Amino acid sequence: MLNKYLISNNMLQPQNLILCSSEFLCIFDIKFNLLFALIMKIVALIPARYGASRFPGKMMALLKGVPVIRRTYEAILATGLFDDIAVVTDSKEIYDDISAHEGKAIMSWKNHETGSDRIAEAAENINADIIVNVQGDEPFTRREPLEKLLAVFNESGAEQIDLASLMQVMHDSVQIQDPNYVKVAVDLNNFALMFSRSPIPFHRNMDVKPTYYEHIGVYAFRKQALLDFSKTPMSPLESIEKIECLRYLENGKKIKMVVTDYMGIEIDTPEDLINAEKFIVE
Repeated sequence: MLNKYLISNNMLQPQNLILCSSEFLCIFDIKFNLLFALIMKIVALIPARYGASRFPGKMMALLKGVPVIRRTYEAILATGLFDDIAVVTDSKEIYDDISAHEGKAIMSWKNHETGSDRIAEAAENINADIIVNVQGDEPFTRREPLEKLLAVFNESGAEQIDLASLMQVMHDSVQIQDPNYVKVAVDLNNFALMFSRSPIPFHRNMDVKPTYYEHIGVYAFRKQALLDFSKTPMSPLESIEKIECLRYLENGKKIKMVVTDYMGIEIDTPEDLINAEKFIVE
């Protein structure tokens, strides 16, 4: 099956294609002459743990009469970017709700420290090249940020990318200081250097205005990078900061960061749910 991402971006128009073999399509591009692109299978997995310290049962909390997790599933489905989508959960209630509404759900049988560990359990039995982890509490997920995230795997130098994630510019000084907002510092090519709950970089030189980026916890993994993650113990910085992507950095993985605008409202607290209700009305 032709990859939906390439189709959606008009890369597979007949005038641009020469069929080279059963595995490769030669895509003609004026700027880059002849680009060889492997058609990748892209799957979205949505980790959905029923228990949550700040908002227990939030995945099944009703947002305009529909559970948060089902709204997230439907939003991801509406992007049209994926060959397959599944919710990965430890909850029979979540599993039954998604299944009852023609969605796909996979039971996770193990206890996991992170959402990436949870989807890695399911990924072992899934045929995919790229696996996208979208948090189950992101009911306003939009197509454009995910499209930009996936695009890096078709760019020059993509072979050095183990995984990619999203970030957005921060402007609110209160949020920059808030440890609930994870910050990321990047190199000149937008590869992650460090993630922290502290403001990074530290603003010592007042003659230079720093740019602060908030990390948005949506990931696109090469399947092997995800499986490697789940087999690696929690790393020292990850343990200190409680930021799962630090495990990748501490084990030498390359994380490509993609700038986007705000994706929506993440449901972390009952107050977030109230704000989300207003967001739908508006």
